[in-house]
Amino acid sequence: MAGAGLRAAARRWLLCGGHGGPRAASTSPSCPGCGPPGPGAHCPSTPRSAPADSADLSAHLWARYQDMRRLVHDLLPPEVCSLLNPAAIYANNEISLSDVEVYGFDYDYTLAQYADALHPEIFNAARDILVEHYKYPEGIRKYDYDPSFAIRGLHYDIQKSLLMKIDAFHYVQLGTAYRGLQPVPDDEVIDLYGGTQHIPLYQMSGFYGKGPSIKQFMDIFSLPEMALLSCVVDYFLGHGLEFDQVHLYKDVTDAIRDVHVKGLMYQWIEQDMEKYILRGDETFAVLSRLVSHGKQLFLITNSPFSFVDKGMRHMVGPDWRQLFDVVIVQADKPNFFTDRRKPFRKLDEKGSLHWDRITRLEKGKIYRQGNLFDFLRLTEWRGPRVLYFGDHLYSDLADLMLRHGWRTGAIIPELEREIRIINTEQYMHSLTWQQALTGLLERMQTYQDAESRQVLATWMKERQELRCITKALFNAQFGSIFRTFHNPTYFSRRLVRFSDLYMASLSCLLNYRVDFTFYPRRTPLQHEAPLWMDQLCTGCMKTPFLGDMAHIR
Repeated sequence: MAGAGLRAAARRWLLCGGHGGPRAASTSPSCPGCGPPGPGAHCPSTPRSAPADSADLSAHLWARYQDMRRLVHDLLPPEVCSLLNPAAIYANNEISLSDVEVYGFDYDYTLAQYADALHPEIFNAARDILVEHYKYPEGIRKYDYDPSFAIRGLHYDIQKSLLMKIDAFHYVQLGTAYRGLQPVPDDEVIDLYGGTQHIPLYQMSGFYGKGPSIKQFMDIFSLPEMALLSCVVDYFLGHGLEFDQVHLYKDVTDAIRDVHVKGLMYQWIEQDMEKYILRGDETFAVLSRLVSHGKQLFLITNSPFSFVDKGMRHMVGPDWRQLFDVVIVQADKPNFFTDRRKPFRKLDEKGSLHWDRITRLEKGKIYRQGNLFDFLRLTEWRGPRVLYFGDHLYSDLADLMLRHGWRTGAIIPELEREIRIINTEQYMHSLTWQQALTGLLERMQTYQDAESRQVLATWMKERQELRCITKALFNAQFGSIFRTFHNPTYFSRRLVRFSDLYMASLSCLLNYRVDFTFYPRRTPLQHEAPLWMDQLCTGCMKTPFLGDMAHIR
């Protein structure tokens, strides 16, 4: 209903030229579909006669501004909000589930969704490891985990101790660079990178998110790692202590790794699954539904069997392995997808390794390590009839899509919250007016007298304020994980490249038939779009203000 309301409002403006009632079509070639304006009204796409006097030019620009403001307001009826469904599945590539015969899954943050309460536990344990085992200052213990500080997908420049957000074109989003817990001024960021916001390709993250001196934090477990890095840097800087950036980074990452390697995280989850594991009944419903429709299932995870077994028993029941045709644990992804050398080994119920050679993968059995090439040979599950779900774009999905042609689904838990923000009236109005104001700036820049430049500068300041407000709706420091001010983030670029589908959780599959076809929306390229928001708001099918720019030709 909301979408229909917006479309109806847009049609009214397009057909009525921005006025309440029908109007006769104009014969004027300058504005097809718009008749002569009524008293006190004006079609914003029809160039007003530009006054010669600078004061009149200023009034002319502000009149255009007010025209656009009214149009944007009327184009957004109350029902326009809540257009997006947080439980929907979004397609980057066309895919029909009727063609999918085999479904594969990662475990952590895919089959098992974890509560945010896990993050402060990881942070605190790694912080204490730094103090107790790496002999870091006791003062670091005063820091607590702040869930509102970082977002997934950020980059960390190890040599500069700089945590920052980078867009799809390798530009740092100004205002999102932090050293420790303090923002770094834009001028300093530009100076640090040789007078530019751009990070060269050779310095950026490699195929798996690790460059020579810059690392991208791509998984959800990295949130406490980014927070701890920032807190430790903040302590050293705040106390005037010299430190080696590389050593500090390695110590923090090793401490976070120890939390996983020593099994601390597994222990917390196993001791209170009701607290830490979310949507277990929905996971069971998804798996049961797929099996009942004749689909084959497999699990490939880096987690150990004892941990996976306890979690799956909690979510699915003691017979969970009967749902899966193949179960592989401690797979060592992403090496599992590229390294042919590691063979599969069978595990018994107690987790003991067998030494016999694996010639087939049996249902109900547990296998450890191995590699994808043996997996493909033994199962013959190849190409687009396989759909694999995971939360890590690099470790779970990249190789499968680019090297092996599997279809892939990304689990992005943050998507649910971001969509709820997008659906708010504040976001919708802020973004729409921001787009319209950007269109005004682009077209009115032809006026270069002193008074007009002052007006344009005022608009530019308002635009920047709107962008900052919109950013802060998602996260005060870094904004949305999917966008910089206007460009997609580097994270978004990888999401589109490595996944056919993306969704907030696996349970979103329950909203679709098992033969459903997902069609991506045709997103217009810049040269293909006849109606951007600022153009749509003018109520005219031609490029607005073209007459104002005629002299450029």
